[in-house]
Amino acid sequence: MNAPRPWVIAETNWKQVKATKYEVAVLPMGATEAHNWHLPYGTDSLQNEAICAEAGRIAWKAGAKVGVLPNIPFGVQTGQLDIPFCINMNPSTQTLLINDVIASLAGVGVPKLVVFNGHGGNDFKQILRELQAKWPQVFLSEVFWPRLHDGAGIIDDPGDHADERETSLMLHLQPGLVLPKKDWGKGESHPPRLKAIREKRAWAQREWTKATVDTGSGDPKHSTAEKGSAYFDMLSKRFAEYLVELAEADVTQLYQL
Repeated sequence: MNAPRPWVIAETNWKQVKATKYEVAVLPMGATEAHNWHLPYGTDSLQNEAICAEAGRIAWKAGAKVGVLPNIPFGVQTGQLDIPFCINMNPSTQTLLINDVIASLAGVGVPKLVVFNGHGGNDFKQILRELQAKWPQVFLSEVFWPRLHDGAGIIDDPGDHADERETSLMLHLQPGLVLPKKDWGKGESHPPRLKAIREKRAWAQREWTKATVDTGSGDPKHSTAEKGSAYFDMLSKRFAEYLVELAEADVTQLYQL
């Protein structure tokens, strides 16, 4: 069996934790939802867990004392309530949950928290604005993993859900949970009728079963495990760079005057 990883809080122990001054906590926030025909409902959460663990390893090796908390497997699914087992957690519930996590960290002097978002339906900016004012002693930030790297140079045809990026990642991370290629949907989407929404000058929540054919958005046909490995390494390294920088930072002096 593998030894416990001290940066993965679910694996580590009180002896390790008592001896370590953790500088940054990471809270992965995923989802439970359909991902085209072929990917598991836990895709967002499985990706979160893997990226955060690997980024934590790289950051720990570089001297940053990072603690990765267990992934929260439910996200905002208000556009998918007609799909079985798409489990919805409203933003108001997320606010309460994150508030309680921050309270637990603040009480023991952990000074920084990163919410690591693995689900496009989540949006933590307004939540963190509200909670930052309530908890000034804990510096709050968010990372949405597709913004770490868009896959350029690795991914040929990126979409935004169960696409080539996510399918390649899962072929690398959990190939046994991916159905054979003959079962992959094309990830076709129906464009909105409203021009302003279509051109992204306006926004409205998508009704997922009307906006897509197979719940995917983006064709996964060019996905490979090799692409997934390269993309995973890039995402993990990018996130680790932020964790190292954040651990070292004096958050009272964040701006170059």
